[in-house]
Amino acid sequence: MNNTTKAMPRIAPDSSLFSRESMNLASPNAVTAVRIFVWRTWKHTSNNLFAYGMDVVLAPVLTLLIFTYLFGGAIAGSTTAYLQYFLPGFLLLTILPMTVYSGTTLCQDIVKGVYNRFRTMPFWQPATMIGSVLMDGLRYMSAALVSFGVGMLLGFRPEGGAIGAIMALLFIVCFAFSVSWIFSMMGVLVKKPETVSGTSMMLMYPLLFASNILVDSDTMPGWMGVIVELNPISVAATTARGLMHGTASTGDIAAGVGVCLLLLLLFMPLTIYFYMKKVK
Repeated sequence: MNNTTKAMPRIAPDSSLFSRESMNLASPNAVTAVRIFVWRTWKHTSNNLFAYGMDVVLAPVLTLLIFTYLFGGAIAGSTTAYLQYFLPGFLLLTILPMTVYSGTTLCQDIVKGVYNRFRTMPFWQPATMIGSVLMDGLRYMSAALVSFGVGMLLGFRPEGGAIGAIMALLFIVCFAFSVSWIFSMMGVLVKKPETVSGTSMMLMYPLLFASNILVDSDTMPGWMGVIVELNPISVAATTARGLMHGTASTGDIAAGVGVCLLLLLLFMPLTIYFYMKKVK
């Protein structure tokens, strides 16, 4: 008996059968891709709510109490009077250091090779960064609301009313969003997340304390006052203070919005360019 069997003919795979079009799969558009990465960042945040609470609740409240009751009487004669000047700028003092997280998170993902995997997927690549930075805006707004609420309990009263306070809070979050792109670019360029955090703080804190957040620049020597007023953080603090107290001029608002747009238009394209070039 012949036990030989005929070999099955080999069928060459038709690549068209596995094409994206034949399987009715479409690449997500830019909006969908950004939404997905916003959700991804939120999931990372929700898995570490203790650290999130420390950043947006405990640290701002303690810092506000320390500055108000330790320095308020010496600087303005009373804590209540000082709080009226200090709180709008304090919101920037609280939120701006958080913008460094945008750079460290981005750097961590690049170092781990996560973004190299993303580059093999068919979606709008800048969404990886934009989604993360947008989600950081929730951190900024949460910290701003907590600090503002505690300030109200301590006696702060915005003379510009509710509309002025809302406009000031929105402006502060927009300014932080613009600044976060500076550190996002740094996160793309450096090789270690520790370098981002260390270098960023060396740049951030001199700018924060060499501003008009804590004291009015009119009380400083002339040359120092000029330097302080040219500080972009001072421009932002003046805008926020004016909006909250209803004293912001058109020039103040234009200067604040102009700084936000300048930072955004300069550092956002650069970050995307360096990212696309780095992870090829």
